Amino acid sequence: MMTSTSGFTTLVRSSPYLMMALLVIPVLSGLIAVILPAFGWFPVLGHTQFSVAGFVDLWQTPGLGYMALLSVSTSFISTLLAFVITILILGSYFTSPWLGYIQRLLGPILVIPHAAAAIAIGFLITPSGMLSRMVSPWLSGWDAPPDWLYPHDAMGLSIIIGLTLKELPFLLLMALGVLAQPELGHTLRAQHRVALSLGYCPMTAFFKVVLPSLYPFLRLPILAVLAYASASVEIPLILGPNSPPTLAVAIMQWFHDVDLSLRIKASAGAILQIVLTLLLLLSWWLLEKLIKKSSRTMLINGQREYAGAIMQNITHVLTVVIISAIGLALIGMMLWSVAGFWHFPTVLPQQFVSLHWQSALQQMHTPLLDTVLIGVCATSLAIILTLFTLEAEQYTGKMVSRLSSVIIYLPLLIPSIAFLFGLVWLLEQINSHHSFINVVLAHLLFVLPYVFLSLSSSYRRLDPRFSTVAASLGASEAKIFWQIKLPMLLAPILIACALGLAISFSQYLPTLLAGGGRINTITTEAVSLANGGSRRTSAVYALVQMALPALGFLLAWLLPKMLFRHRE
Repeated sequence: MMTSTSGFTTLVRSSPYLMMALLVIPVLSGLIAVILPAFGWFPVLGHTQFSVAGFVDLWQTPGLGYMALLSVSTSFISTLLAFVITILILGSYFTSPWLGYIQRLLGPILVIPHAAAAIAIGFLITPSGMLSRMVSPWLSGWDAPPDWLYPHDAMGLSIIIGLTLKELPFLLLMALGVLAQPELGHTLRAQHRVALSLGYCPMTAFFKVVLPSLYPFLRLPILAVLAYASASVEIPLILGPNSPPTLAVAIMQWFHDVDLSLRIKASAGAILQIVLTLLLLLSWWLLEKLIKKSSRTMLINGQREYAGAIMQNITHVLTVVIISAIGLALIGMMLWSVAGFWHFPTVLPQQFVSLHWQSALQQMHTPLLDTVLIGVCATSLAIILTLFTLEAEQYTGKMVSRLSSVIIYLPLLIPSIAFLFGLVWLLEQINSHHSFINVVLAHLLFVLPYVFLSLSSSYRRLDPRFSTVAASLGASEAKIFWQIKLPMLLAPILIACALGLAISFSQYLPTLLAGGGRINTITTEAVSLANGGSRRTSAVYALVQMALPALGFLLAWLLPKMLFRHRE
């Protein structure tokens, strides 16, 4: 018994170091392995001397400036729009039950993978999509699809729409999660009520009292969203322009080109992508400081009204438009999955068929199995590491340091397209041909931060008196962990599992790169079909891709109710 307890304690105490190593070593190794080819060190092609030829080749690429500008503008504008709409919704409905309704409506959007969301938005804004079909009866001359270039427009407006609609639910739910914390949420609501009693309009009270205290908790999620958007591949690949594409999409194309010498240019492009992302994060930080400095006087000038009623009306319209757009996009995708003949401009298909589902389901057995197995393996590893790391906090009495917190979110803050290419090159150097294991470990880099974020607050809020009482009765640390803490945390653990599975199911670039094209998942198949396959078949794959995480969250909600149905 003593040996077992000692082994458990050793395992728990070493788990934080193991988790940090699993995050730091692949990311830093990947960065080093992408920096070396960028500066000419690529022994496979006989390049064993450092040079800047890769950057020279990159600068000479036609349209490089436009690629970089497209990446920067679409990511910054979409993140800014998502943030502004988030705070407008919070300010308008802060004391209203409508905030809970909006949360329930937008919450399920969070689990929709980026590729599926992009496909759905494409069905909405394409010339023969749901938007033009809904508008055509009210406009004369719309007997044929309108002549517009959405999606794939050169300015990247389709990318901005896609990223904004996908980022908005995440930021809103992060903010609501902060407000759900008992002490902070109660304090902010009390301060908001005091401001209202002093004559401040609801919007002004929110911006002057609540937002300054709320924003520090949203900074890291916003930066993570901005970093992801700057190097996103799935949404620009499906919705963005093709000639030239965004920089991240171009880097991916260079890396997969049959001409291996283009990998040097791809590595140089990855370095440029890192620089652009850092500049974006720096720009956001500078904008934050500028707004903080310029609004200092406004916060204390005592003015009660800043066009609050107009802002609320604008927010009402925006909320209705966003929810309607998301609903129409999903309806359009479902209709295309069962549509036979569908003449424009009719709103509904003339024929409903199941042929697309039948043919797709016959072909997706292997991708579906790989998707589930990879997700289960990556999520299980993430749950185990997170639980043991949080338990180690209980042993030492110290929360993870600020440096450790940054390390945990490192894969989310560094453009994945940069270090993943280096990681693939490193795997090639060590002659790793275990594609499935490589993909699982690549997914773990992105699943682990979200699982830790989901579980940490619940684990830390667990009442320590249960453990104290159990220890006083002679229970070992292992017994307390397995028989007391885990059963009490079953619901949060299941939610974290569902979130981890959803993150894994949505991974496109890690699967494509780490698997070397030998592992196909529902996501990789959906993206491939969206870029040249049948619209109806791609709708089926996108719906299956959405159904997988939804099923995970449904099970996470049902299992505690079934297991604890006899308890008060």
